[in-house]
Amino acid sequence: MKSKKILLVLAFIFILLILMLIKKANNKINVDVNESDDIMSIKAIINDTVVDIKLEDSNLANEFINLLPMELTMNELNGNEKYTYLNTTFTVKPTNPKHINKGDVMIYGNNCLVIFYKSFDTSYTYTKLGHIDNLPNLDKDEINIKFEL
Repeated sequence: MKSKKILLVLAFIFILLILMLIKKANNKINVDVNESDDIMSIKAIINDTVVDIKLEDSNLANEFINLLPMELTMNELNGNEKYTYLNTTFTVKPTNPKHINKGDVMIYGNNCLVIFYKSFDTSYTYTKLGHIDNLPNLDKDEINIKFEL
């Protein structure tokens, strides 16, 4: 009789543990993934305009998410991009995309975050982090940007 009670208590504890692990896993998925289309995305506020950044399914995107929330000032370069160097070194796989599209979010080298606000052809190599579909006008000299989950 006593052993049955012990088994029931152990079974109850085991079920509670499993339920807690499932809840923890579901919470992580809800934070990192946009549930409507299973595309990983984060929110950015660029000079008071809210945009969604659709992230690549990559280790780089996961490394970037682990830095959030983060607020930065990005500087102008070449009349087509904003950039800033981060205090983090990312795992990158640079390639030459040959063409940059307005809204592309890339890493140059292994720590330079770049947001392109004009489309153009390129001979440089980048690792793609994501894309912003509804990118606002970024012609100002510098922008303030806040990244959030």
